Amino acid sequence: MTRDLVSVRKGVYRDSVTLMRISKTLSDLDGVEVAVVAMATPLNLELARDLRFAIPPADPADLLVAVRGEAPEPAEAELDRLLSAHEGGGGAAVVQLPLTTQSAARRTEADVVLVSVPGEHAFAEAADAVEAGLPVMVFSDGVPVEQEIALKDRAAEKGVLVMGPDCGTAVIAGVGLGFANVLRPGPVGIVAASGTGAQQIACLLDLAGVGVSHILGVGGRDLSPEVGGRSAGRAIAMLDDDPATELIVLVAKQPSVRPAVPTGTKFAEAGSDLTAAAERVLKELGRPVPEWPSWPAWSGKSAAGGVLHGVYSGGTLCAEAREAAGTGVFTDYGDDAYTRGRPHPMIDPTLRLEALAAVPKGDVVLMDVVLGHGADPDPAASYAHAVARCPATVVVALVGTEGDPQDLHRQAAAFREAGAAVFTSNAQAARHARSLL
Repeated sequence: MTRDLVSVRKGVYRDSVTLMRISKTLSDLDGVEVAVVAMATPLNLELARDLRFAIPPADPADLLVAVRGEAPEPAEAELDRLLSAHEGGGGAAVVQLPLTTQSAARRTEADVVLVSVPGEHAFAEAADAVEAGLPVMVFSDGVPVEQEIALKDRAAEKGVLVMGPDCGTAVIAGVGLGFANVLRPGPVGIVAASGTGAQQIACLLDLAGVGVSHILGVGGRDLSPEVGGRSAGRAIAMLDDDPATELIVLVAKQPSVRPAVPTGTKFAEAGSDLTAAAERVLKELGRPVPEWPSWPAWSGKSAAGGVLHGVYSGGTLCAEAREAAGTGVFTDYGDDAYTRGRPHPMIDPTLRLEALAAVPKGDVVLMDVVLGHGADPDPAASYAHAVARCPATVVVALVGTEGDPQDLHRQAAAFREAGAAVFTSNAQAARHARSLL
């Protein structure tokens, strides 16, 4: 019999990425059916009620813990351990942490601020960073466009860059923020209104032996008519001034605005085929274009006249695959409609596992698996069993580098052993999936 354990921890705060990972860890425990560990914002309270949890009174500054299962009690002990680990425990002397972004900026020698709080609170924290004269990456989504414009206008006055809102990926001088791969240093600077799009190009370049100087995310709305490329233009200017950057690449899903590019700058727009964009960059740099690594399936299932199902975690990768395949039903499980109050599918496989189980025999599944810091530490362990049991033929676009902690080649081998064909190029994976039909 399943039981619910629900509690509210007053005044306990952790950022949303940390809480997503904690929720995933608890949900994977034996005897646990579902676990929600989140700040008690109205949105998260609504999510918990939708899951039929009885929620006691709580404030947004409180931590909500809701666990359901046949043996939910061990989850509480594991939660305490995880929360202590993220406090930096271990017997060290207690240090009073800064209570605001402004006070943190005054007390540290920080070069950049990362904001990861509920969207309704992100503007105030990001504005504090800008006022302190620091560039800021706003991981949070759900920030009103009017606030984004005001924030970026003030940043222009202060001479700093705003990355985001809804910026999931950045790499600054080799240091990754959000979802980021381990990349060799090199001459290519990337300005990205798409996180997974930037990751695909950067990973292909890395596999070809070419590194990046920086990846500056600008948020998915920056190149919209409303925002007008405010951050993209500044990011391009910053990379143009950077002596380590020889060529700048702009990555965006469907840009409505083209930011200004300084005269004489080596500049390229990625376009809709990210693999072709990486190959153009290599040619521009005078480097050979390699055969992109791929691993054919050990044995293929029949896919005679079936339907292609795109089961994606990255929005730009999903859009690219849809265009390259030219047919099928595609779902971006990283869209806000699916991540509302729950971990991103690059962290939590639940929704995509359900999708794999529902695909009928004779069809083809095309899915992305993105490696790197912040992502699932072992996606093959999460998905390989479901891939092996899936009655459909499975094709995997594996986005990563040989330096990523998940081990690119080990992941590829595990998916191949489960019966999937594996490609490091998402576009090639999409064309292969189409050919199976």
